[in-house]
Amino acid sequence: MALEATVDGKPVGATTLVLDPAQTPKISVTVRNNTDTVQRIRTVRLKGTALALTFFAYDTTVPFDVPAKSTATRGFQLDLADLGSQAIGLLPTTVQVINPDRDVVAEVEATGDVRGSLWSVYGVFGLAVLVLTILSWLGAIIALARRRLPANRWQRAMRFLPAGIGTGLVAVISLSVLRFIPPSPTAEVPFIVGAAGAALLLGYLTPHPGDAPSDSDTTTVRLP
Repeated sequence: MALEATVDGKPVGATTLVLDPAQTPKISVTVRNNTDTVQRIRTVRLKGTALALTFFAYDTTVPFDVPAKSTATRGFQLDLADLGSQAIGLLPTTVQVINPDRDVVAEVEATGDVRGSLWSVYGVFGLAVLVLTILSWLGAIIALARRRLPANRWQRAMRFLPAGIGTGLVAVISLSVLRFIPPSPTAEVPFIVGAAGAALLLGYLTPHPGDAPSDSDTTTVRLP
């Protein structure tokens, strides 16, 4: 099975797919059946994902059969009115055709440019990650300033790890929302692993909490 799809006449996958909640795009799917049996299609799905999470999905029931060794094309209008509250920025987007057993029989991938709101589910998710990351850094830095970090270097490194992972996630989401790079494994792994590694190294190199001079180590000099 092979699938070709267009949105307002533009091939899905060839260019960035603009998804505007103010528009009602026309989606056309052409399914090529390379098997020797009739393939039944029930649903066409448009979905957007990031960080292994689905942030929007539209299922449209469009039942049709694709004869063996043949192709079939169907088109429909898709209402995206509520998309603005679900996502914003560049997201990996997929058009799928699904059979009556709810199995995906073919799909085509693209980069979606969602013209949504910062206060959408994806935008709020990014803001929540930012807040948690800031709190993680503050907690680690305050513990360092008060010399309350563990004496073991690796335990100190692990204390900084959540802040590093959060920094990588914030970078990935920010680049997506600002429409620079869509989140994908090739973009996510370097940012997250790099930030986590830098935070681990920083925590490992922090001074031992017992390195501060204590009152007993201070020599009192009496002047005549």
